[in-house]
Amino acid sequence: MSETLTRGLSGILYITLLSLTLFNEHAFVILFYVFGIICMVEFCKLIQLKSLYPYIIFTIMYFIFGYWQFVMNSHIGLVEATQILQVITIFVQLLLIKDLFSEKKIPLFSSKRYIITTFYLASGFVFLVLIGKHGKLFNPVLILGSFILVWVNDTFAYLVGKNFGKQKLFPSISPKKTVEGFLGGLFFATIASYFIFKFTDSHLTFSNWLILSIIISVIGTIGDLIESKIKRQANVKDSGVIMPGHGGLLDRFDSIIFAAPFIYLFLRIVNYVS
Repeated sequence: MSETLTRGLSGILYITLLSLTLFNEHAFVILFYVFGIICMVEFCKLIQLKSLYPYIIFTIMYFIFGYWQFVMNSHIGLVEATQILQVITIFVQLLLIKDLFSEKKIPLFSSKRYIITTFYLASGFVFLVLIGKHGKLFNPVLILGSFILVWVNDTFAYLVGKNFGKQKLFPSISPKKTVEGFLGGLFFATIASYFIFKFTDSHLTFSNWLILSIIISVIGTIGDLIESKIKRQANVKDSGVIMPGHGGLLDRFDSIIFAAPFIYLFLRIVNYVS
């Protein structure tokens, strides 16, 4: 089987599985928990962390902040706690962004590994799930729309970069990424935001989707670069092999889980303003 066909079939299976669970909130929550555990396995291998604590912490956080609010519809005492979690998560992400622009290695192979697994990966999946509960009702369009924007951005960043890219975006971390590719992905993501607004019922305005496309494109690209730096430190090309032709599952989620807290923050602002 050719690499292109393998990559195509693997991608179709992933997209189909994701799309089918969007029709049932229980299936959705369970699937993303499984995705989170797989990504945690891949990430812990990258940072050489052999411990059960990251999985226990992720399970507790996912159950309390994700499942309890999402499925049980209970927000008692959790609204404030979720806001605190969001502030800590974004703060840790800003530190990761700072390390991205430093020539030094990201300080993972030390005591900070537990902070990263908790407030980079575990929190990312918590807020990714909570995006689907914007307005206190299960709204799969928000999740699907966010993923579509990620896919459009990644696809056109690759195509534009491959055909027109000249200026390197971050050569020390990802030599293949170009400024032209980044701008191409951003441009087509903003175009896609119009069609998501036009052909879905998400209760968001076009302006909302346009801002989301910019958030996802910019923050998602940074998340991709951060994972690339971590893989470079670990001396590996992919985070895993679970998706033939694509690498690991974390390679597919690196953009969306990094952008998720910012997406959730924006949706909270929209909800508060409206």
